Amino acid sequence: MTKTLNTQEVSTEDLSESLNTTEMRRILSSSFLGSMIEFYDFILFATAASVVFSQVFFVDLDPGLGLFLSFTILAVGYVARPLGGILFGHFGDKIGRKGVLVTSMMLMGGTTVAIGLLPPTAMIGVAAPVLLTVFRVIQGLAVGGEWGGAMLIALEHAPKKRRGFAASFANMGGPAGAVLATIVMSIFTMLPDEQFLSWGWRIPFLLSAVLVLIGLVIRMKVHESPIFQKLQDEADERKVPLLEVISKYPKNLILGIIAGMSSYTVQGLMTVWGIAYVINSGLDSTHVLWVKALGAASTVVVVWFASQLSDKFGRRPVMMGGMLLGAIFAFPVMFMLDMANLWVFAFALLLTQGLVQGSIFGPFGAFCAEMFPTHIRYTGASLVYQTSSTLGAGFTPMIASSLVAIAGGSLWLIAVVWIAVFVVAIGATMLVKEGRTTDLEGTTF
Repeated sequence: MTKTLNTQEVSTEDLSESLNTTEMRRILSSSFLGSMIEFYDFILFATAASVVFSQVFFVDLDPGLGLFLSFTILAVGYVARPLGGILFGHFGDKIGRKGVLVTSMMLMGGTTVAIGLLPPTAMIGVAAPVLLTVFRVIQGLAVGGEWGGAMLIALEHAPKKRRGFAASFANMGGPAGAVLATIVMSIFTMLPDEQFLSWGWRIPFLLSAVLVLIGLVIRMKVHESPIFQKLQDEADERKVPLLEVISKYPKNLILGIIAGMSSYTVQGLMTVWGIAYVINSGLDSTHVLWVKALGAASTVVVVWFASQLSDKFGRRPVMMGGMLLGAIFAFPVMFMLDMANLWVFAFALLLTQGLVQGSIFGPFGAFCAEMFPTHIRYTGASLVYQTSSTLGAGFTPMIASSLVAIAGGSLWLIAVVWIAVFVVAIGATMLVKEGRTTDLEGTTF
């Protein structure tokens, strides 16, 4: 059934270029800040899992087992992310991006504050780790819905030749949130151990309430995506977005997930497992967290440049360049970790978290979005992104710990698996059609 669009029959390019500078800045700021706040909350949990949770919620267990269980709960949140992408993506494709983004932010902020108020196991017994797991699942659902909407609302407003850069503001917000989370947590690790484990670690979680209020004020002022608005009249006639993604675009879905896993393998290995490894090797936890913040800041910088390069040369060449560097750096980086030297670890993070992950992550938002038509783009892009993060980052800390045990304490087996991940990712990226010149106006590809 054909519907008349009347005055809405204009190109995305015209709509985008008619927006004044203030409007576009508000859109990009909302994308960046919303993603930053969501990932502040999400990464804060990952940092706490590395340095504190085993001593608060698994205090009666062997330290190694406690750390493993902390990483397991961390992984549960990553498992929930694709489910969040499906849930929020469904409504984002049906009723709009903006409302879904507001809901996801409120959920994330509420559960993060709840974690900060959660009594330790010594007070409420096994209920403490159980509730921690529940809160982590809700966090995963919320962040699963955040990225796709934040990225799309910027990309779908942007001029065609600047889509990669516009989409990257959500991707820059993620590591910026990691920087903020790491800095705030590292400040409180300066407290005496007893005070930090008693109440100090909770303050960064409680501060999330302030950040969420700021984010909501900005987000409420953003207009709905113009491309989505043009299809709004057809919303009731659309099928379930998830079923259409799986049935019509399975190749794009699978290849996109494999490509994205490479970036998240770096994140899980270096910023979660790697931190725990060097701290257990004798490095000061506060110093390590400051170095982690430096690594995340370098990701923001590289994402900025990589996204703009992708607007000029394409998404695939830039991403594959980062993947190739990742494969080359695998063995040298493992050697650096084994040295247990703070400055060497900092350099390893700049190479991996900064250069490798940033080069892949910069174009990745546009790469995901350009694989799917508008009416299922939220669901499709979110599913690619969140599933790749789950498989790439969610399980990496546990897998890395197991590989070290298998190799008798050596890190060489991790390097071998890491290289394999990047080689497969390069192959998958090569098989995806370049999307830099794709017309987003069409409802089918």
